[in-house]
Amino acid sequence: MNLSWHCPTLTLFGADGIAGWLDARPAVRHITVLVDAAVADSPIVSRVRTSVAGSGRDVLVLALEGAGDAEGVLALGDNLHGTDVIVAVGGGALLDQAKLAALARNNPAARTRLTLPQRSGLILLPPGIQRGLPLVAVPTTVGTGAEVSAAACLAFPQGRRLILGESLQPEVAVLDPLATSTLPDELIAEGVLEALFRVVSLYAGDHRDLPTEDALAETLATRLAQLGHQLRDVRLGGGRSDDRIRLEIAKVSGLTHLGWTYIGRDRYGAKGWYLANELSSVLGLRKMTAVAALLEPLWRAIADGDQRLGSARRLSRIWALLRATAPDALPEDPAEGIGALTDSWLVDRRISADAARLDTVTARTVRAWGAGLPMLGGLRAADVRGLLDGAVLDAEPALS
Repeated sequence: MNLSWHCPTLTLFGADGIAGWLDARPAVRHITVLVDAAVADSPIVSRVRTSVAGSGRDVLVLALEGAGDAEGVLALGDNLHGTDVIVAVGGGALLDQAKLAALARNNPAARTRLTLPQRSGLILLPPGIQRGLPLVAVPTTVGTGAEVSAAACLAFPQGRRLILGESLQPEVAVLDPLATSTLPDELIAEGVLEALFRVVSLYAGDHRDLPTEDALAETLATRLAQLGHQLRDVRLGGGRSDDRIRLEIAKVSGLTHLGWTYIGRDRYGAKGWYLANELSSVLGLRKMTAVAALLEPLWRAIADGDQRLGSARRLSRIWALLRATAPDALPEDPAEGIGALTDSWLVDRRISADAARLDTVTARTVRAWGAGLPMLGGLRAADVRGLLDGAVLDAEPALS
């Protein structure tokens, strides 16, 4: 159960606002701008560089490739000697690397926590651990909410791990439509679904009614559904998303991380996330392809009464609200409905895997998140495998 709320991140609308934030901190003289190599030459990076290059400031730009791993993050932290502020420009993976590098710099306690061997897929940072550097996050994707969240994902030798701690929340989040101007609408649609999945999973994954928290979650879910439909209509009409809709999606995505939507909820209510994490890793999929594939069987199990996964009553309630937003009729059944909604948003959920690979996903899921660990609760290997089987629409036979 989560019984606290804390959101120290300041949100700026437009990268030009970074200059004013820095001007109020005259002691800041050395700035490192971390950028995803894929956007290193983009207009948003140019705008950020112009904004941070104030009088007398020294600006170093470092381009990073790939999602990074624990060893790379620690090395990056070592390379930040002399830096006063980090400005990170990129997608969720880049922002996660920046969060962890800022945490690890000159912080033996954090470095120990990140390198301590464990089988659990969850690493909880103690409240006393502090980040050594202020961080300004400029996301170039939507949906993850990494620019405001107290979470980061990182690759370790034993698999991708989820790291949680208030010290991971950036000081500043910058939402600028220019940052997502070249992002394909396919990935924007996945971002809307990711934020919707986050809200509904925690809402339906808990059996308790909390009137204020429920109302906030329902409002965010409804707004995300409306934005998803608007984006779908633009795509079907042959157009592209504009600055307004991308900024709206980014704003609502960030709001889904605010504690009031899940205060008092089961911290481990979003069980589908743990399965999607391993499914995407083993099969080499984008995370949201795995999530989209898992949603229908997951909601089917909840609707059929598997209380370990969530509340059928609460799932039906929030699905009724989501269904009412659709311009076209969606099935009343939540499981059929979420599948139809995902398809209508043109989000790919077709995955293939043979029995041996699904066995691997199952074993990794149980090892990292179950078998006595609290994240999967009472789910057993057979339960996990059943959900995975339902997610694979074009199953391949096991190799003999």
